[in-house]
Amino acid sequence: MSHARDHGGAHRPLRPTRDRLAPLRAFAQRRATAQLAAGVPVLPLLFVFVIVLVDVVGGAGMIWLSLLAAAPALAATTNGPRGVFSIGLLAAVLGARLGIRDGVPAGELAALLSALSAVTLASGLASSLRGRRERVLAAVRSVAEAAQHALLTPIPETVGPFQVAVRYSAAAAEARIGGDLYALVSTPYGVRLIVGDVRGKGLPAVGTAALVLGVFREAAYDEPDLLAVVSRIERSLARNLGGDDFVTAVVAGYGQAGHLEVVNCGHAPPLLVRASGSVVPVEPNHPAPPLGLRALSGEVPSLHVLPFDDGDQLLLYTDGVTEARNHDREFYPLAEGLARHVSEEPASTLDALHDELLTYVGGRLHDDAALLLLRKPSASRAPGAEPAAAVPGAPEPAASASAASGAIAFDPAGSGRPVSGRAASDLVVSRPTGVGSDHF
Repeated sequence: MSHARDHGGAHRPLRPTRDRLAPLRAFAQRRATAQLAAGVPVLPLLFVFVIVLVDVVGGAGMIWLSLLAAAPALAATTNGPRGVFSIGLLAAVLGARLGIRDGVPAGELAALLSALSAVTLASGLASSLRGRRERVLAAVRSVAEAAQHALLTPIPETVGPFQVAVRYSAAAAEARIGGDLYALVSTPYGVRLIVGDVRGKGLPAVGTAALVLGVFREAAYDEPDLLAVVSRIERSLARNLGGDDFVTAVVAGYGQAGHLEVVNCGHAPPLLVRASGSVVPVEPNHPAPPLGLRALSGEVPSLHVLPFDDGDQLLLYTDGVTEARNHDREFYPLAEGLARHVSEEPASTLDALHDELLTYVGGRLHDDAALLLLRKPSASRAPGAEPAAAVPGAPEPAASASAASGAIAFDPAGSGRPVSGRAASDLVVSRPTGVGSDHF
């Protein structure tokens, strides 16, 4: 009896083991069924069925049976060699039986089956080559995805005291990467970010974007002055770019509580969204050339300091957004769209903007497009960080009349009409390069 109990106990644990494996077996069966269903040449089978039905009903003989050769060719577009040969064999068997039934001469029937066999063999080879190219393409796309993650590293939803959201769309969807660039890092001198656009497309543009981002990430940690970060990028590009290559970019930093520094190098002006909902373009007082062209123009970028309080947001973007056109060749009105969709969640705002942009252009962008939205939440909602304290004795920035005259605010209700009231206080300080920074 003791032996029986031991024997029964030894087998008792095997039953739950089989129960635990049951879901795995069921999953494997479902996957196998799905793969089988995906490999079934449904359209070629339907085509063969229609030809057979027409021949049986009409008795047309060779007039319709010759179309059976199209079935394996059709299968080659969606199926592998096994599916192609299966369809070819089925078409040959049905064609032979129907030809005999319709009294087709033996010579004509032999010619039909020979043509059907030749088409099947050629289609099987084409299907094999297509499958090989698809596997190579899948491998290349996986490498492109890895390169994108290495170059454009994912940005978390919160960086320092900010909420952040990014949307990036490459014009070449197969490549999934292009010449637009962005980065946001938290440094000893505050949060710093860059959004830029490399002239040109393809691998050369990707290489230049990698160079800019590498220098920015290093200089952002080393240089206390934001203009020095820009100068580091400029010197690197001057050594490595050709004479007609350049990069437009906006570099921004938040080193002093309540103030945002912006350096614009030939790029589209960022859009500043006040807590009230008004949208103001941040135009530079002294336009500067793109990165890589400073030696040709002699112009140097300047530093703008903006008041950036709780609830304010800053949208940086590339020209793939503002130069997107609809069927009437009209540019996408980004400022009005932002005013319509702005919310307290940057991710929701960019989702709505991106969806509207794709609808505006008819579903596909023809240039790389990047959007980066930065929001300063209120102190009570700052995620994972204590509210930034004001620096004692920090000087208040003086209002810039020239900046005020160029600022435009849009009605947040979405009417697109300009409103007044805050333009004079949005763009306040301009400092050319070479002057020491008081904010870091």
